[in-house]
Amino acid sequence: MPWFGAIEEFSDAKNTSKTKRDDDPDQEVLPRVIEKTVLPKITGFVKNVWDPLSTSQTKNLVQLCKNVLEKQVLSKTECSRAKEDLMNTVVLRMKKSVEEDVFIPLYPKSIVEDKSSLCSKFQERRFWSAVKLLSNVLLWDGIVQEDTVRDLGLSKLLNRYLLLNLLNTPPGPDNIEKCNKVVACLPERWFQSLKSGSTLPELQNFCQHLLRCARTLHKNNHSNETKEVLLLLVKVKALHIVEDFIEEHKLEHLKSMIGK
Repeated sequence: MPWFGAIEEFSDAKNTSKTKRDDDPDQEVLPRVIEKTVLPKITGFVKNVWDPLSTSQTKNLVQLCKNVLEKQVLSKTECSRAKEDLMNTVVLRMKKSVEEDVFIPLYPKSIVEDKSSLCSKFQERRFWSAVKLLSNVLLWDGIVQEDTVRDLGLSKLLNRYLLLNLLNTPPGPDNIEKCNKVVACLPERWFQSLKSGSTLPELQNFCQHLLRCARTLHKNNHSNETKEVLLLLVKVKALHIVEDFIEEHKLEHLKSMIGK
């Protein structure tokens, strides 16, 4: 908006002149305006308007927060109360959505094996809705504290809800598609510093599910699908599991996927 551009130009927030001192109060005009007016407005939208189940709304909100918070840099000794309120409101809204919007019914396998049945279709819709929420929650990585994002996305959504459905889906194309989507949601940054061959603690149960699927598929001579599942384990850096599986079943031709 014009007023924002005018203040930004006045405070020279983008290109600080070398002649200006670090403690020049003009440098804090824009951050303080954002603190007093913009952040409370966004917090109100988060609390009363934002739907965490909407991917378009979440992407727009995440990008808005990134843009605004980049400019909202206060002096090192000062903590932004408005930013803290905004982040707390985002987390509370996501927690509420996880608790109230996620429901994946469990029906007997004999009922859901019929893909055309109403029960099966309802269960599938609820599963994919929860996956959508998982994806939206993980979009906040890098803005909301990582521990909080991992707790909401992995400990609560994945381990408490999605995994139950995956365990009740027979190994095969449907299960692989679901697991593929879950892995696609995970920020790559989380796995860059993992060097021990083990994945994140919150993904241990998910990896054990993938291992069981790989064993069943290999036993039934579905080699391509077995490789797909092993590649998912590689993506989440569960390299020890993949290496042991390759050794156990003498699949030397697959060693290249773990860099051997």
